[in-house]
Amino acid sequence: MRKKIWPSAVDGTLQAPPSKSAAQRAIAIASLAVGESEIIRPGTNNDVLAAINVCRALGADIRERGQSLLIKGGVDAPAHTLDCGESGLAIRMFAGVAATLGHEVTLTGAGSLLKRPMQMVEDSLKAVGVACTTHRGRLPVIVKGPIKGGHATIDASLSSQVLTGILIGAPLAGSDTHLNVKNLKSKTYIDLTLEIMNAFGVEVERKKTRYFFIRGKQQYRGCRFAVEGDWSAAAFLLVAGAIAGQIRVTGLNMISSQADRKILEALSMAGTEIIRGDDWLEVRKKPLKAFGFDATNCPDLFPPLAVLAANCRGESRIAGTGRLGAKESDRAKSLMDIFGRMGIRIREEGDALLITGGPIRAVTLDSHNDHRIAMAASIAALNAHGPINITEAASVDKSYPAFYHDLQKISIS
Repeated sequence: MRKKIWPSAVDGTLQAPPSKSAAQRAIAIASLAVGESEIIRPGTNNDVLAAINVCRALGADIRERGQSLLIKGGVDAPAHTLDCGESGLAIRMFAGVAATLGHEVTLTGAGSLLKRPMQMVEDSLKAVGVACTTHRGRLPVIVKGPIKGGHATIDASLSSQVLTGILIGAPLAGSDTHLNVKNLKSKTYIDLTLEIMNAFGVEVERKKTRYFFIRGKQQYRGCRFAVEGDWSAAAFLLVAGAIAGQIRVTGLNMISSQADRKILEALSMAGTEIIRGDDWLEVRKKPLKAFGFDATNCPDLFPPLAVLAANCRGESRIAGTGRLGAKESDRAKSLMDIFGRMGIRIREEGDALLITGGPIRAVTLDSHNDHRIAMAASIAALNAHGPINITEAASVDKSYPAFYHDLQKISIS
């Protein structure tokens, strides 16, 4: 699909879409729980649909009721391969869920996921005593549990998502699990995992960030769980307000464990006016200045931060590009491509992108089939000197299917 975005001011109120990170975790855990759970407003993006399909294939009874999912837990070895779509979280998290079973389970995916590294899944599961193989570090992932507990050291330098899967599966092990985690980059995503596990009645003891004690033979219990708004998606909307008018985004948890809540720090450093409510934020356009920001622990903020930097006076520095290679595209290269085509000076220096603000020209861009690149190009178009055409624009369905509808809703010229 091709999308043409015209320059426009923005003004209005939007509700943040549900957090796909929280929704996928809650759906997986509810499927392991005793009893029935209600997951309120999980969303309908492709990654959440992939999680639902995997859990149904594992034997969970999942029904829709209005904007909720009713999930009756109970998983078993699937008759067929588990298809995780293009969701990186799903493939890594459900490998940990599959490790709770005593039968061999094969997990695969589609699109860009077929090219993404999976060696960390194999290495991490082997470290906790689970048989696991990949195809030369790529999909498919073949897992044979059950996870038994014990002492293990795992490396989380490339992704915390495998750790999430192990943490979810470990309480069901026959004995206690002691985890020593090296190089944990995305601490807040693990905070989110632990919060959702706790909501379903399971406890994990954590010491000094990197040590985890998980008591074995625990049981998840069904509960009513409301999915909070997605800070990753909200970041694009907030940047739109910062560069092109004003916007209020509702449905946000102001003390969320989501890593991308740090967008507020970058907006503040750039000089944006921010008004805060109990569950909403309003951002208003002001003259913007260059900023420095370390996105190592929130790499999904790189695309909206690049849009913000392109609209600032001076050169901004966004550190943490080492986390961008294993996304839906190589995001550092994708960002340099699209912003270079828009006439913005952008370069990589060491572990950072350096972006000099300036006029944005009309151009046709390829989203690289990456949802966050497509959204970045669309928000950048608001301040362009003419329309920006985006190919493979339907990639936004992965995380924010209503994105273009919402963008049109707040555009006023």
